[in-house]
Amino acid sequence: MQKKIMLLSAICLFMVGTSQAQIKTPAPSPSSKTEQMIGLTTVSLDYSRPAMRGRVIFGNLVPFGKTWRTGANANTKITFSTDATVAGTKLKKGTYAVYTVPNKNSWDVIFYSDAKNWGTPAKWDDTKVAAKATVTTSKVNKTESFTMAFSNLSNDAGSLDISWENTQVSVKVEVPTNDIALKSIKKAMNGPSVNDYFSAASFYHETGKDLNKALEWITKATEGENPRFWMMRRKSLIQADMGDYKGAIKSANVSLKGAEKQGNADYVKMNTESIASWKNK
Repeated sequence: MQKKIMLLSAICLFMVGTSQAQIKTPAPSPSSKTEQMIGLTTVSLDYSRPAMRGRVIFGNLVPFGKTWRTGANANTKITFSTDATVAGTKLKKGTYAVYTVPNKNSWDVIFYSDAKNWGTPAKWDDTKVAAKATVTTSKVNKTESFTMAFSNLSNDAGSLDISWENTQVSVKVEVPTNDIALKSIKKAMNGPSVNDYFSAASFYHETGKDLNKALEWITKATEGENPRFWMMRRKSLIQADMGDYKGAIKSANVSLKGAEKQGNADYVKMNTESIASWKNK
């Protein structure tokens, strides 16, 4: 009798253990999250990545001329932290579903305001199409797993690239970096710090805006007995671009001494080379 009780207890424990076990296997279309800064805008992608696995994709697994979820599982989502412009159409900041209509030579890429569907919507609503871009396909090397990525990045724009099999399409995404930066500068100038003056001057210099204003701000940033050597470096570059090589050399020498004192070899090298170059101007 005691043996039977022990046997029954062992069977029960085995059954409980098996009922609580969870089988773990890799997802056939693993999820992916990508985040990219374009200028001052964060653009995020949330999508799933099916693989070819020997299948013919476009025109077969993914039919031509039909709306596709653009990936697998839940609909692909793109999120903009600021307003953005896609194919000339302005989008409010927020999250959108990305649907596509692939064809042999071109695709329609659609940004849909309802991003809570599983795959394509049960009922398509044209009023929810926030933007639509028709883009030409290009041939690429074999891409085994469906891929979305960003390329051609600048302060104001980037390309959203969609690739699978031997096909790629790209959609231009533009962001209002200039407007955001100028508003930030204007706000900061109400009570600017040394770093604010430096950032404002650097932005104006790098983007080719008013160099006189850039010089005014960098001069304020470098006032005092011990200006920071990287700020004096910026001042020298602004002065050189304005044709004031004598002033540029003077500022570069201050930057050079500060860099030597701090043991910054990169700035020592840059300043030394610039001074030598400007002496011949």
